[in-house]
Amino acid sequence: MSVFMFQSASLPVDLSRADFDALEPALRTELLAAQRKVIETKPFSVVIVVAGIDGAGKNKAIARLHEWLDVRYVTCNAYDAETDVERERPDMWRYWRDLPALGEMSVVVCSWYNAPMRDFVLGRIDEAEFELALTRIGRFEDLLAQENVLVLKFWFSLDPKVQKERLKGLGKKARARHILAEWTDIGRAEQARAVFERAALVTSTPAAPWIVIPSEDPHAPDPAAGRCVEMALSRRPETVEALAAPPAAAPPAAAPPAAVLPAVATGVAAGVGRRSAVEAIDLASRISKNRYRAELDHWQGELAHLVTKKKFRKMSLVVAFEGNDAAGKGGAIRRMTHPLDPRRYRVHRIAAPGEEARARPYLWRFWRRLPQLGHAAVFDRSWYGRVLVERVEGFCSQDDWMRAYNEINEFEAEMHDAGTLVVKFWLAISKQEQLARFKERQETPYKQFKITDDDWRNRLKWDDYARAAGDMIDRTSTSYAPWHLVPAEDKRFARVEVLRTLVERLKAAL
Repeated sequence: MSVFMFQSASLPVDLSRADFDALEPALRTELLAAQRKVIETKPFSVVIVVAGIDGAGKNKAIARLHEWLDVRYVTCNAYDAETDVERERPDMWRYWRDLPALGEMSVVVCSWYNAPMRDFVLGRIDEAEFELALTRIGRFEDLLAQENVLVLKFWFSLDPKVQKERLKGLGKKARARHILAEWTDIGRAEQARAVFERAALVTSTPAAPWIVIPSEDPHAPDPAAGRCVEMALSRRPETVEALAAPPAAAPPAAAPPAAVLPAVATGVAAGVGRRSAVEAIDLASRISKNRYRAELDHWQGELAHLVTKKKFRKMSLVVAFEGNDAAGKGGAIRRMTHPLDPRRYRVHRIAAPGEEARARPYLWRFWRRLPQLGHAAVFDRSWYGRVLVERVEGFCSQDDWMRAYNEINEFEAEMHDAGTLVVKFWLAISKQEQLARFKERQETPYKQFKITDDDWRNRLKWDDYARAAGDMIDRTSTSYAPWHLVPAEDKRFARVEVLRTLVERLKAAL
């Protein structure tokens, strides 16, 4: 098995209590010093997954880490059965919600491995479902590593005979009963060990190594875990070489699904050229005022009817609006939300990330806003900022925004798999129409708040944004979350088109 079995010349093979007492001061000092440097410089955050055989000393090692570290920057997240709030969102939602900020640390008990491993041992899922779960976990951990999260995973192993004796003694102590919750209640520790070995072969990677700590010696696990954490904090660039043997190859990341929208070809003087989907939008669509009122009433009534159906309570809705500045996203959102129950939807206006969001992986703030079943979340701008404004303005590296296409597709796939209908709109206007709307906003007192210096600066990069939007649509329009391109030169037409499209998607989903 390609995981690291902890051994260190600094730790005796048979560690007595006296040996432990002699080692503790130096180890504690070095571990705290390494943590303080991370706290002060904030180069990354740390997630420590603790798992293993019951009775192997997991809880004791966690308590020791809390004793040795500055606990003001350490959180222990233990996940029991999902609450109603958690059950009504994608599987990874609660783990995303609790990710630590840069410079901080999270110790995770009953992690994202627990449910798939336990379900496989109990026969609740088959081989294919188990492998799929491991693949998703591998992608999640790889994404965290790319976003400056150091992931360390400890498996505390224990000989079955030693476990039996240890649990017998622990079971007599009321204060120790809480450690018997992970595997002993199903009586299948051997199966758990075998399943872990399979999981580790797939998910022990340079970015997130599994570290196996033998726990037959009751005094060994605490300093072993402490030393591994200290090594990782002190030498993060060399963490792979320091902690992991050559791992099994990680499952390849899925390629972005093929775009639903076809490339649009157009004749040019020198032959045949290719336009992006954004450039190919026909902006000539119009609607009369009388027809607009009738269509608006009709589609708002249809939408109100659909979201009150019992079937809608078993799903959720996420609507993302992107488009040119001044394309009418706000007006379309107001008409869309007008027939909805305000208690069952939220509109999220997405601006530049604040300090709290910048200290965590890019998708964190969007994961936290996902709605529960029977509810809707509307995003005025969205997670596509990374491949639009951040790309064009140079706020992230090329590697970051190129990687983001696949990460976004996986994010939307997880929403879809959890019963969320994802509807995405791009509202398009011409450069000339945008200029007219900018001037109108400047000249109308109650609209002046809508125009900023950033809007004018962005206009200077119109072609760059058009190119980025075309790439975005080509790479992220999927069967489960296609882009809907809406001509918005006529605001009335755009509002009706948004409502009509949303109703049709909801009808198909229901």
